[in-house]
Amino acid sequence: MNYIDPHIHMSSRTTDDYQAMRDAGIVAVIEPAFWLGQPRTSVASFQDYFSSLVGWERFRAGQFGIRHYCTIGLNSKEANNEPLAEAVMELLPLYLGKEGVVAIGEIGYDDMTPAEDKYFRLQLELAKELDMLVLIHTPHRNKKAGTSYSMDVCLEHGLKPSQVIVDHNNEETVQEVLDRGFWAAFTIYPHTKMGNARMVEIVRQYGCERIIVDSSADWGISDPLAVPKTAQLMKERGIPEAHIRAVCYENALAAYSQSGQMNEQDWLNPQPVDQRQLFSGNSVLRGQKPLIETSARDYVLIE
Repeated sequence: MNYIDPHIHMSSRTTDDYQAMRDAGIVAVIEPAFWLGQPRTSVASFQDYFSSLVGWERFRAGQFGIRHYCTIGLNSKEANNEPLAEAVMELLPLYLGKEGVVAIGEIGYDDMTPAEDKYFRLQLELAKELDMLVLIHTPHRNKKAGTSYSMDVCLEHGLKPSQVIVDHNNEETVQEVLDRGFWAAFTIYPHTKMGNARMVEIVRQYGCERIIVDSSADWGISDPLAVPKTAQLMKERGIPEAHIRAVCYENALAAYSQSGQMNEQDWLNPQPVDQRQLFSGNSVLRGQKPLIETSARDYVLIE
């Protein structure tokens, strides 16, 4: 079975992760712009980061046979630095039309501050203007109320539920998100979000319609193989294969292909990998022999 991980922060991961993900059947990833662990202090750091998502990281993933897409946005945590947030808002339109950008995100609320609300709404207006999808970061605290309010605000700004992927759901939020017609994504992230055994029971109870599994793997304790591991556990616990395929592949494709940037043929009929290629003069190699595919899934070592 092929898998898509539609929320993973590969800038924080190693090339070993890419190799393991490819071996596990992950064919495509979506990397949302997010907080780096410490505050950025300049709009130039946002510019460099956004450039890396549409440039180097896209290239790096391709060197390991994985198709890379991204979402671009001002995250809720850094929306509280208003002078910097204003500058980032001017920067966003320069990146939202880039190849491989499938949504504005991840945006929403962290502490539910007035500044977070202001810049969430401004980015929803931008999404409406550009007819783009939105990836919502639901707050870790007061999640149920924050998730409900996030959806209210999206509807207030004229977005269709089918255009909005609500992520970091849990047992408290899933029913309302599905009832209101939004996409319900679940982060399989150890200890703090959703474990894979809990995810199995979500799918058992609610089925597979508009439910998406992702890893949100980043610089913290997290697992870039969370999607295939959850799929395996679902299989072992009797979830129908059609439901597994839906929540670990098809629904992410259906949601994000609305952008016009994501196409299944991108990975079903890919160009063979050639690790001799360079990006701005740089290689993924560090003295290793390059791997070169004679076909899209057949590696050979070149001496």
